[in-house]
Amino acid sequence: MLRICTVISLLLLMGCQHVERPEKPDDLIARDKMVDILTDVYLSNAAKSVNNKVIRQKGIKLDSFIYTKYDIDSVQFVRSHNWYNADLDTYKEIFVEIEQRLVEMQRRTDSLNFKPKSKIQQKQDSLRKARELIEPASSEE
Repeated sequence: MLRICTVISLLLLMGCQHVERPEKPDDLIARDKMVDILTDVYLSNAAKSVNNKVIRQKGIKLDSFIYTKYDIDSVQFVRSHNWYNADLDTYKEIFVEIEQRLVEMQRRTDSLNFKPKSKIQQKQDSLRKARELIEPASSEE
């Protein structure tokens, strides 16, 4: 019984911690720009997961590339990221927007990879299907 009371007391004390929101940085990255940056961060992480060896061999620093592209530094990014991360509703909205962008990019990429069948290929497919329909019928006789 004493152990249960001790555990419950510890859980209550730990649950009552006051978590302060970080101060708004003077160099806060605008929300739209942050969405752009985080989208590129997710794309670079995906690239690392696919071809990390090649990226390392070529000496490509994707984080540095992103900082240069958006004219920011790592400290500014971390401060701004922590600021947006502290407001869960805003952070969720940001990630919904990032997800929509990534899905749209995937859709566009898929549409570029789609190659309609040539007329010859369509005729060959039709002939193959016709043969498949005819051959089983003739073997049953």
